[in-house]
Amino acid sequence: MKRKRTVVMGFMGSMPIAGVIWQHIHYLVGLQRLGHDVYYIEDSARLPYNPETFQINNEFDYTARVLNRLSHEFGFKGRWGFCARYLPGNPTAGLPLKKIRQLYRDADAILNICGAQEFNDDLLVSNRIVYIESDPGVEQIKVDKSTRSTVGYLGRHHALFTFGENVGTKGFPVPTHGFKWLPTRQPVVTDLWKTNHSPSRAAVFTSVANWSTSGLKDITWRGEKYLWSKSREFLRFISAPKKSGETFELATNIEDANTRTKFLRNGWRLHCPLQMSVDYWLYRDYIRRSKGEFTVAKDQYVRLFTGWFSDRSACYLAAGRPVIIQETGFSKIYGSEGGLLSFRSLGEIVDAVKRINSDYAKHSRAARVLAREFFEAKKVLKSILDRAGI
Repeated sequence: MKRKRTVVMGFMGSMPIAGVIWQHIHYLVGLQRLGHDVYYIEDSARLPYNPETFQINNEFDYTARVLNRLSHEFGFKGRWGFCARYLPGNPTAGLPLKKIRQLYRDADAILNICGAQEFNDDLLVSNRIVYIESDPGVEQIKVDKSTRSTVGYLGRHHALFTFGENVGTKGFPVPTHGFKWLPTRQPVVTDLWKTNHSPSRAAVFTSVANWSTSGLKDITWRGEKYLWSKSREFLRFISAPKKSGETFELATNIEDANTRTKFLRNGWRLHCPLQMSVDYWLYRDYIRRSKGEFTVAKDQYVRLFTGWFSDRSACYLAAGRPVIIQETGFSKIYGSEGGLLSFRSLGEIVDAVKRINSDYAKHSRAARVLAREFFEAKKVLKSILDRAGI
Protein backbone atom coordinates (compact mmCIF):
# COMPACT_ATOMS: atom_id res chain seq x y z
CA MET A 1 0.00 0.00 0.00
CA LYS A 2 1.31 3.43 -0.93
CA ARG A 3 2.08 5.59 2.11
CA LYS A 4 -0.45 8.42 2.43
CA ARG A 5 -0.27 11.62 4.41
CA THR A 6 -3.38 11.54 6.59
CA VAL A 7 -4.69 14.12 9.03
CA VAL A 8 -7.08 13.11 11.80
CA MET A 9 -9.21 16.01 13.05
CA GLY A 10 -11.38 15.76 16.13
CA PHE A 11 -11.92 17.02 19.65
CA MET A 12 -10.02 14.82 22.11
CA GLY A 13 -7.94 17.82 23.22
CA SER A 14 -10.83 20.20 23.71
CA MET A 15 -12.97 17.46 25.32
CA PRO A 16 -10.28 15.27 26.96
CA ILE A 17 -12.42 12.61 28.60
CA ALA A 18 -11.40 8.98 28.38
CA GLY A 19 -14.05 7.64 26.02
CA VAL A 20 -13.46 10.47 23.56
CA ILE A 21 -9.69 10.05 23.75
CA TRP A 22 -9.85 6.33 22.95
CA GLN A 23 -12.24 6.97 20.08
CA HIS A 24 -9.60 9.17 18.42
CA ILE A 25 -6.54 7.13 19.39
CA HIS A 26 -7.86 4.12 17.49
CA TYR A 27 -7.86 6.16 14.26
CA LEU A 28 -4.34 7.45 14.82
CA VAL A 29 -2.76 4.11 15.77
CA GLY A 30 -4.75 2.20 13.15
CA LEU A 31 -3.57 4.51 10.37
CA GLN A 32 0.02 4.28 11.64
CA ARG A 33 -0.16 0.49 11.50
CA LEU A 34 -1.36 0.70 7.92
CA GLY A 35 1.93 2.46 7.21
CA HIS A 36 0.59 5.97 6.68
CA ASP A 37 2.11 9.32 7.63
CA VAL A 38 -0.34 10.41 10.37
CA TYR A 39 -0.98 13.80 12.02
CA TYR A 40 -3.55 14.95 14.58
CA ILE A 41 -4.97 18.48 14.33
CA GLU A 42 -7.63 20.43 16.22
CA ASP A 43 -8.43 23.77 14.63
CA SER A 44 -11.59 25.09 16.20
CA ALA A 45 -13.41 28.11 17.53
CA ARG A 46 -14.88 25.82 20.20
CA LEU A 47 -13.65 26.60 23.73
CA PRO A 48 -11.84 23.68 25.40
CA TYR A 49 -12.99 21.86 28.53
CA ASN A 50 -10.72 21.10 31.49
CA PRO A 51 -12.05 17.98 33.30
CA GLU A 52 -9.89 18.63 36.35
CA THR A 53 -11.37 22.06 37.03
CA PHE A 54 -14.75 21.39 35.30
CA GLN A 55 -14.31 24.66 33.42
CA ILE A 56 -14.76 25.77 29.85
CA ASN A 57 -12.65 28.80 29.01
CA ASN A 58 -10.22 30.15 26.42
CA GLU A 59 -7.09 28.69 28.04
CA PHE A 60 -5.58 25.70 26.25
CA ASP A 61 -2.62 24.78 28.46
CA TYR A 62 -4.36 21.64 29.73
CA THR A 63 -5.36 20.69 26.19
CA ALA A 64 -1.75 21.07 25.02
CA ARG A 65 -0.41 18.93 27.88
CA VAL A 66 -2.92 16.16 27.14
CA LEU A 67 -2.16 16.12 23.41
CA ASN A 68 1.59 16.20 24.01
CA ARG A 69 1.36 13.27 26.45
CA LEU A 70 -0.81 11.26 24.06
CA SER A 71 1.59 11.95 21.21
CA HIS A 72 4.43 10.39 23.20
CA GLU A 73 2.38 7.38 24.27
CA PHE A 74 0.79 6.62 20.90
CA GLY A 75 3.44 7.44 18.33
CA PHE A 76 2.58 10.88 16.92
CA LYS A 77 5.21 12.96 18.75
CA GLY A 78 5.85 16.18 16.85
CA ARG A 79 2.82 15.48 14.63
CA TRP A 80 0.03 17.26 16.45
CA GLY A 81 -1.31 20.77 16.53
CA PHE A 82 -4.00 22.73 18.32
CA CYS A 83 -5.13 26.04 16.85
CA ALA A 84 -7.25 28.30 19.06
CA ARG A 85 -9.47 29.90 16.40
CA TYR A 86 -11.42 31.60 19.18
CA LEU A 87 -8.47 33.91 20.04
CA PRO A 88 -7.04 36.82 18.01
CA GLY A 89 -4.12 35.74 15.86
CA ASN A 90 -5.11 32.05 16.00
CA PRO A 91 -2.39 30.97 18.48
CA THR A 92 -1.29 27.34 18.39
CA ALA A 93 0.27 24.62 20.50
CA GLY A 94 2.33 21.84 18.95
CA LEU A 95 2.71 22.53 15.24
CA PRO A 96 2.71 26.19 14.12
CA LEU A 97 -0.13 27.48 11.99
CA LYS A 98 2.13 27.65 8.94
CA LYS A 99 2.75 23.89 9.17
CA ILE A 100 -0.94 23.18 9.78
CA ARG A 101 -1.85 25.12 6.64
CA GLN A 102 0.75 23.16 4.69
CA LEU A 103 -0.74 19.90 5.93
CA TYR A 104 -4.17 20.94 4.67
CA ARG A 105 -2.69 21.58 1.23
CA ASP A 106 -0.65 18.37 1.07
CA ALA A 107 -2.79 15.77 2.86
CA ASP A 108 -4.10 12.83 0.86
CA ALA A 109 -6.94 12.49 3.36
CA ILE A 110 -8.34 14.57 6.22
CA LEU A 111 -10.64 12.56 8.48
CA ASN A 112 -13.27 14.70 10.20
CA ILE A 113 -14.04 12.50 13.21
CA CYS A 114 -17.62 12.78 14.48
CA GLY A 115 -18.07 15.73 12.12
CA ALA A 116 -16.61 17.87 14.91
CA GLN A 117 -14.40 20.07 12.74
CA GLU A 118 -15.99 23.27 11.46
CA PHE A 119 -14.66 24.75 8.23
CA ASN A 120 -12.37 27.77 7.95
CA ASP A 121 -10.61 29.36 4.99
CA ASP A 122 -7.35 27.51 5.68
CA LEU A 123 -8.99 24.08 5.79
CA LEU A 124 -11.15 24.70 2.73
CA VAL A 125 -8.12 24.52 0.43
CA SER A 126 -8.49 20.72 0.72
CA ASN A 127 -10.88 18.66 -1.38
CA ARG A 128 -10.02 15.47 0.53
CA ILE A 129 -12.02 15.97 3.74
CA VAL A 130 -13.83 12.79 4.79
CA TYR A 131 -16.79 13.06 7.15
CA ILE A 132 -17.13 10.26 9.72
CA GLU A 133 -20.41 10.39 11.61
CA SER A 134 -20.75 8.57 14.92
CA ASP A 135 -24.27 9.79 15.77
CA PRO A 136 -26.63 8.90 12.92
CA GLY A 137 -30.07 10.43 12.60
CA VAL A 138 -29.80 14.13 13.35
CA GLU A 139 -27.90 15.23 10.24
CA GLN A 140 -30.10 13.13 7.96
CA ILE A 141 -33.20 14.69 9.50
CA LYS A 142 -31.74 18.18 9.08
CA VAL A 143 -31.15 17.44 5.40
CA ASP A 144 -34.73 16.22 5.05
CA LYS A 145 -35.87 19.48 6.68
CA SER A 146 -33.73 21.43 4.16
CA THR A 147 -31.48 22.99 6.80
CA ARG A 148 -29.22 25.04 4.55
CA SER A 149 -26.17 25.07 6.81
CA THR A 150 -26.21 21.28 7.18
CA VAL A 151 -26.69 20.66 3.45
CA GLY A 152 -23.80 23.01 2.63
CA TYR A 153 -21.51 21.57 5.30
CA LEU A 154 -22.05 17.93 4.34
CA GLY A 155 -21.83 18.72 0.64
CA ARG A 156 -18.35 20.19 1.06
CA HIS A 157 -16.92 16.79 2.08
CA HIS A 158 -15.17 14.41 -0.31
CA ALA A 159 -17.06 11.40 1.15
CA LEU A 160 -19.60 10.75 3.91
CA PHE A 161 -19.34 7.79 6.31
CA THR A 162 -21.72 6.92 9.14
CA PHE A 163 -21.96 4.49 12.05
CA GLY A 164 -25.62 4.19 11.02
CA GLU A 165 -25.13 1.11 8.88
CA ASN A 166 -28.80 1.14 7.85
CA VAL A 167 -28.76 4.76 6.65
CA GLY A 168 -29.75 4.86 3.00
CA THR A 169 -31.46 1.44 3.14
CA LYS A 170 -35.16 0.58 3.23
CA GLY A 171 -34.88 0.00 6.97
CA PHE A 172 -34.00 3.63 7.69
CA PRO A 173 -37.04 5.92 7.37
CA VAL A 174 -35.31 9.27 6.70
CA PRO A 175 -34.74 10.15 3.00
CA THR A 176 -31.12 10.88 2.10
CA HIS A 177 -31.87 13.31 -0.77
CA GLY A 178 -28.98 12.26 -2.97
CA PHE A 179 -26.33 12.21 -0.26
CA LYS A 180 -24.36 8.97 -0.46
CA TRP A 181 -23.79 7.65 3.05
CA LEU A 182 -21.24 4.85 3.32
CA PRO A 183 -21.56 2.49 6.30
CA THR A 184 -18.68 2.12 8.74
CA ARG A 185 -18.09 1.51 12.42
CA GLN A 186 -15.66 2.43 15.18
CA PRO A 187 -12.12 1.17 14.47
CA VAL A 188 -10.53 -0.52 17.49
CA VAL A 189 -6.89 -1.47 17.92
CA THR A 190 -7.86 -4.74 19.55
CA ASP A 191 -4.50 -5.63 21.07
CA LEU A 192 -4.64 -2.45 23.19
CA TRP A 193 -7.63 -4.00 24.99
CA LYS A 194 -6.65 -7.66 25.08
CA THR A 195 -6.16 -9.21 28.50
CA ASN A 196 -5.23 -12.77 29.40
CA HIS A 197 -6.94 -12.45 32.77
CA SER A 198 -10.44 -13.80 33.26
CA PRO A 199 -12.73 -11.51 35.26
CA SER A 200 -12.81 -12.14 39.01
CA ARG A 201 -15.74 -13.88 40.66
CA ALA A 202 -16.83 -10.50 41.98
CA ALA A 203 -16.91 -8.94 38.49
CA VAL A 204 -20.26 -7.71 37.18
CA PHE A 205 -21.76 -6.38 33.96
CA THR A 206 -20.89 -2.69 33.72
CA SER A 207 -21.21 0.29 31.41
CA VAL A 208 -20.19 3.94 31.30
CA ALA A 209 -22.64 6.67 30.33
CA ASN A 210 -23.21 10.41 30.50
CA TRP A 211 -26.63 10.72 32.09
CA SER A 212 -27.59 14.29 31.17
CA THR A 213 -27.30 14.53 27.39
CA SER A 214 -30.93 14.93 26.33
CA GLY A 215 -31.51 18.34 24.81
CA LEU A 216 -28.10 18.60 23.15
CA LYS A 217 -29.15 16.95 19.90
CA ASP A 218 -32.84 16.22 20.44
CA ILE A 219 -34.72 16.74 17.21
CA THR A 220 -38.34 16.71 16.03
CA TRP A 221 -39.17 15.01 12.75
CA ARG A 222 -42.60 14.50 11.22
CA GLY A 223 -44.31 15.40 14.47
CA GLU A 224 -42.25 13.11 16.71
CA LYS A 225 -39.42 14.03 19.04
CA TYR A 226 -36.26 11.88 18.97
CA LEU A 227 -34.00 12.08 22.00
CA TRP A 228 -30.20 12.11 21.98
CA SER A 229 -30.00 10.38 25.34
CA LYS A 230 -29.68 6.95 26.88
CA SER A 231 -31.32 7.93 30.16
CA ARG A 232 -34.90 7.20 29.09
CA GLU A 233 -33.87 3.81 27.70
CA PHE A 234 -32.05 2.86 30.91
CA LEU A 235 -35.20 3.76 32.86
CA ARG A 236 -37.31 1.58 30.54
CA PHE A 237 -35.18 -1.43 31.47
CA ILE A 238 -34.37 -0.46 35.06
CA SER A 239 -35.68 -3.75 36.46
CA ALA A 240 -33.27 -5.84 34.36
CA PRO A 241 -30.86 -6.71 37.22
CA LYS A 242 -33.65 -7.79 39.57
CA LYS A 243 -35.40 -9.84 36.87
CA SER A 244 -32.20 -11.55 35.71
CA GLY A 245 -30.75 -12.10 39.18
CA GLU A 246 -27.56 -10.35 38.09
CA THR A 247 -25.90 -7.21 39.45
CA PHE A 248 -25.37 -4.46 36.87
CA GLU A 249 -23.11 -1.48 37.50
CA LEU A 250 -23.40 1.88 35.77
CA ALA A 251 -20.62 4.45 35.90
CA THR A 252 -22.57 7.63 35.45
CA ASN A 253 -23.44 10.97 37.02
CA ILE A 254 -27.10 10.75 38.14
CA GLU A 255 -27.72 13.77 40.36
CA ASP A 256 -31.43 13.26 41.10
CA ALA A 257 -31.74 11.39 44.42
CA ASN A 258 -35.05 9.72 43.54
CA THR A 259 -33.66 8.34 40.30
CA ARG A 260 -30.55 7.02 42.06
CA THR A 261 -32.73 5.32 44.67
CA LYS A 262 -34.82 3.70 41.95
CA PHE A 263 -31.71 2.22 40.37
CA LEU A 264 -30.36 0.92 43.68
CA ARG A 265 -33.68 -0.74 44.56
CA ASN A 266 -33.61 -2.61 41.25
CA GLY A 267 -30.22 -4.21 41.80
CA TRP A 268 -27.91 -1.68 40.21
CA ARG A 269 -24.62 -0.42 41.55
CA LEU A 270 -23.75 3.17 40.69
CA HIS A 271 -20.10 4.07 40.23
CA CYS A 272 -18.65 7.59 40.16
CA PRO A 273 -17.13 8.11 36.70
CA LEU A 274 -15.04 11.21 37.44
CA GLN A 275 -11.64 9.60 38.00
CA MET A 276 -11.81 7.30 34.99
CA SER A 277 -13.09 10.18 32.85
CA VAL A 278 -9.74 11.90 33.30
CA ASP A 279 -7.53 8.78 33.28
CA TYR A 280 -7.92 6.87 30.01
CA TRP A 281 -5.84 3.93 31.30
CA LEU A 282 -8.12 3.61 34.32
CA TYR A 283 -11.08 3.68 31.92
CA ARG A 284 -9.53 0.81 29.96
CA ASP A 285 -8.86 -1.15 33.16
CA TYR A 286 -12.47 -0.68 34.28
CA ILE A 287 -13.68 -2.30 31.06
CA ARG A 288 -11.13 -5.12 31.23
CA ARG A 289 -12.05 -5.89 34.88
CA SER A 290 -15.74 -6.17 34.02
CA LYS A 291 -17.63 -9.40 33.45
CA GLY A 292 -19.17 -7.85 30.37
CA GLU A 293 -21.28 -4.89 29.34
CA PHE A 294 -24.98 -4.28 29.65
CA THR A 295 -26.09 -1.10 27.92
CA VAL A 296 -28.89 0.57 26.05
CA ALA A 297 -28.81 2.79 22.96
CA LYS A 298 -30.00 6.35 22.50
CA ASP A 299 -33.65 6.81 21.62
CA GLN A 300 -32.76 8.19 18.17
CA TYR A 301 -30.68 5.17 17.25
CA VAL A 302 -33.38 2.72 18.33
CA ARG A 303 -36.53 4.26 16.86
CA LEU A 304 -34.88 5.26 13.58
CA PHE A 305 -33.39 1.73 13.29
CA THR A 306 -30.04 3.24 12.36
CA GLY A 307 -27.83 0.15 12.67
CA TRP A 308 -25.57 2.07 15.06
CA PHE A 309 -23.20 0.25 17.42
CA SER A 310 -21.35 1.67 20.40
CA ASP A 311 -17.63 2.46 20.14
CA ARG A 312 -17.38 1.59 23.85
CA SER A 313 -19.09 -1.76 23.36
CA ALA A 314 -16.57 -2.57 20.63
CA CYS A 315 -13.83 -2.06 23.24
CA TYR A 316 -15.58 -4.49 25.62
CA LEU A 317 -15.63 -7.06 22.81
CA ALA A 318 -11.92 -6.50 22.13
CA ALA A 319 -11.23 -7.17 25.81
CA GLY A 320 -13.07 -10.48 25.53
CA ARG A 321 -16.01 -9.19 27.54
CA PRO A 322 -19.45 -10.21 26.22
CA VAL A 323 -21.91 -7.42 25.44
CA ILE A 324 -25.68 -7.24 25.93
CA ILE A 325 -26.92 -4.18 24.05
CA GLN A 326 -30.21 -2.75 22.83
CA GLU A 327 -31.08 -3.54 19.23
CA THR A 328 -30.71 -0.75 16.65
CA GLY A 329 -30.65 -2.92 13.54
CA PHE A 330 -26.95 -3.86 13.74
CA SER A 331 -27.63 -7.57 14.32
CA LYS A 332 -28.51 -8.16 10.68
CA ILE A 333 -24.81 -7.45 9.98
CA TYR A 334 -23.06 -8.97 13.02
CA GLY A 335 -23.80 -10.24 16.50
CA SER A 336 -26.93 -11.80 18.06
CA GLU A 337 -24.93 -14.99 18.61
CA GLY A 338 -22.00 -15.74 20.91
CA GLY A 339 -20.26 -12.80 22.56
CA LEU A 340 -22.76 -10.16 21.45
CA LEU A 341 -26.47 -10.40 22.25
CA SER A 342 -29.06 -7.77 21.36
CA PHE A 343 -32.39 -7.14 23.05
CA ARG A 344 -35.68 -5.37 22.51
CA SER A 345 -37.47 -6.55 25.64
CA LEU A 346 -36.84 -7.27 29.30
CA GLY A 347 -37.30 -10.98 28.67
CA GLU A 348 -34.53 -10.94 26.06
CA ILE A 349 -32.18 -9.36 28.60
CA VAL A 350 -32.91 -12.14 31.09
CA ASP A 351 -32.31 -14.74 28.38
CA ALA A 352 -29.04 -13.09 27.32
CA VAL A 353 -27.70 -13.16 30.88
CA LYS A 354 -28.57 -16.86 31.18
CA ARG A 355 -26.89 -17.69 27.88
CA ILE A 356 -23.67 -15.91 28.81
CA ASN A 357 -23.58 -17.43 32.30
CA SER A 358 -24.14 -20.92 30.90
CA ASP A 359 -20.81 -20.82 29.03
CA TYR A 360 -18.91 -17.65 29.82
CA ALA A 361 -15.63 -18.86 28.31
CA LYS A 362 -17.30 -19.47 24.95
CA HIS A 363 -18.90 -16.01 24.90
CA SER A 364 -15.62 -14.39 25.94
CA ARG A 365 -13.77 -16.04 23.05
CA ALA A 366 -16.59 -15.15 20.65
CA ALA A 367 -16.42 -11.49 21.76
CA ARG A 368 -12.74 -11.30 20.80
CA VAL A 369 -13.39 -12.95 17.46
CA LEU A 370 -16.17 -10.44 16.69
CA ALA A 371 -13.91 -7.52 17.58
CA ARG A 372 -11.13 -8.72 15.31
CA GLU A 373 -13.47 -9.55 12.44
CA PHE A 374 -15.65 -6.43 12.41
CA PHE A 375 -13.87 -3.67 14.35
CA GLU A 376 -10.13 -4.20 13.91
CA ALA A 377 -8.76 -0.73 13.16
CA LYS A 378 -6.61 -1.69 10.17
CA LYS A 379 -9.58 -3.37 8.45
CA VAL A 380 -12.06 -0.56 9.16
CA LEU A 381 -9.68 2.24 8.18
CA LYS A 382 -8.42 0.55 5.02
CA SER A 383 -12.04 0.14 3.96
CA ILE A 384 -12.74 3.84 4.61
CA LEU A 385 -9.76 5.01 2.59
CA ASP A 386 -10.45 2.55 -0.24
CA ARG A 387 -14.11 3.49 -0.58
CA ALA A 388 -13.27 7.19 -0.37
CA GLY A 389 -10.97 6.67 -3.35
CA ILE A 390 -7.84 7.66 -1.44
